[in-house]
Amino acid sequence: MKGVVGIVVLAIALLGLCGTVMANPPIVPPVQYEQFCESHKVSGTGVVDVSTSVIDKKIALEYYDTMNGDGDIELDQETAYSQDADKLKRNVSSVNGSNLAAFNLYQTKKMTYSGETPLTGGKLLNSKAFYGGIGANVQELFSVNEMEQDQTAFFSSTTPYEPANNVKPENLPSLLKNAGRDTEAVEALMTDENGIYNPAHLIGLETKNSFNGTWGTDATWHKIFYKDIKAHEMFTGVFEAEKTIKFHENPVPERIPVPCEGIDC
Repeated sequence: MKGVVGIVVLAIALLGLCGTVMANPPIVPPVQYEQFCESHKVSGTGVVDVSTSVIDKKIALEYYDTMNGDGDIELDQETAYSQDADKLKRNVSSVNGSNLAAFNLYQTKKMTYSGETPLTGGKLLNSKAFYGGIGANVQELFSVNEMEQDQTAFFSSTTPYEPANNVKPENLPSLLKNAGRDTEAVEALMTDENGIYNPAHLIGLETKNSFNGTWGTDATWHKIFYKDIKAHEMFTGVFEAEKTIKFHENPVPERIPVPCEGIDC
């Protein structure tokens, strides 16, 4: 796709990598957890009507993803959800140094679309404060005649289902509060018995787009009386965009991969 090339990268990992403030402890996963997975590969021409929604008040999750159009499409998509994040382990480049991490929701999408009728749709990830989340949300909206997209959405709000060192899950919120700004202690507590890190509370979106039309994102994090953060962008025309949005209430230091790592030079 030819045209103006714009590269936009926005990363928000709040409260810093050197400090931890547990103002709202992660949610202990339900004893009887639930799961959902959908995976499809589509290639063809015609009417496009795809939508997925997941609402789980127990883990403070609201998720909506929809698109409608009439044209040529290739779509390879996986959507997976689990109340027990220990069961849903994936690699996300901006989380845990791109090593395996545990998530409550994970979606990856690779899509190409072209048509005279615009493909319209959007995505909403919401960690609802009313249900115990951090009060942050990430939203994407688009109306495009052409689009190539490689996107990953991710969400985690629960503590490990099986913590390391024989710690009981119900004791983790108080232990995290006591750990305070000790990021090494927080990382140890949020790692399960198999050595997989759980990054709760975390909500984010990684996307690489090439499009002809209108595409934009909105991100907000609001906590009554003391936190109000907003980020907005919208593009209309022919663009390429690369973007990462991430809200994380209790981040820990991440290992940054070194260029040419493992190669003797």
